[in-house]
Amino acid sequence: MASDYKTLREFWPYYLSEHRHPLNRALHAVGSLGGLAWLGAAVYFGRPWLVLGGLLNGYGFAWIGHFVVERNRPATFRYPLKSFLCDWRMLYLVLTFRMGRELSLLEAPGEVLEPGASVRS
Repeated sequence: MASDYKTLREFWPYYLSEHRHPLNRALHAVGSLGGLAWLGAAVYFGRPWLVLGGLLNGYGFAWIGHFVVERNRPATFRYPLKSFLCDWRMLYLVLTFRMGRELSLLEAPGEVLEPGASVRS
């Protein structure tokens, strides 16, 4: 159920478990940064339709990461807002070289964490 995760804090371990492969995370970063570039172009050139290019760019790279690399279904389909927000958190962690630490907090490598599962602090 989409309501299983009531907070982003509860959702974050599950999100991390779906983004273990470094290439998937890299594709997400490329997609997010490319999406920002499209958004900037839309604002700069006054062409709102360019935002669609940003969405296609962002989700396209991310979905390739999930379907081809990670071989899982993007959490966006079940948790669209939470996934979108966590994408930006992950981008920040990737760009600041802190993603490895976040991944090390998962209790069991390779395990998908369900609602209510704990993460070591």
